[in-house]
Amino acid sequence: MKKEIPIFITMVVGIFMILKYFLPMIWVEVIASEIEQWGLIVISFAFLLGMLNILRIHLKNISRKGDDWFYSSVMVISLLGVLFIGLFERWYYGRLTENTLFDAFIYKFLLVPLSSTMFALLAFFIASAAFRAFRARTLEATLLLLAGTFVMIGRVPLGIALGKWIHLPFGDFAAFIMETFNKAGQRGIIIGAAMGIIATGLRVILGIERPYLKGE
Repeated sequence: MKKEIPIFITMVVGIFMILKYFLPMIWVEVIASEIEQWGLIVISFAFLLGMLNILRIHLKNISRKGDDWFYSSVMVISLLGVLFIGLFERWYYGRLTENTLFDAFIYKFLLVPLSSTMFALLAFFIASAAFRAFRARTLEATLLLLAGTFVMIGRVPLGIALGKWIHLPFGDFAAFIMETFNKAGQRGIIIGAAMGIIATGLRVILGIERPYLKGE
């Protein structure tokens, strides 16, 4: 019964969530909406358990002076500080409003600059990977090199100005590559990913794959 009950619940939930999009019946929509509400409740408790688990792991690392315990301290202080400020403003104002400590200081002056910094560093890794990938050793690599070169040159003002000077429409080349070959490749990837999601979902609903069971 430890396996059968979770499999049965998963099957019922999955079937009703699928029927919601194919059977426009009121009772199906009511049951599916109720399941979604229960799902939000479960997700909320899962977030709480995840936060407590993170605190437990990092507090243990701090108490033992383990590896990178300083970063664990920063993480714990940041987590508890943001949580406290958010709950306090929710209690004081009745809701999270704009131009408060949470919105102005933590979000605009901490999270946004840190995110921008991470993405800026990511650009260097992308450039390094592109340099290694654009080595024209094979026909496919040569085509990738040419396409990437045209797109990069055609997307910057200097490249467009250079194209006008030497009478080569780099901007048109870049637009053609992005609108034709790039979109065709993206659609193929999306279709393949969608079919994979459908197959995986059906396997989970039918109980063939049971990742939600411990030890499976």
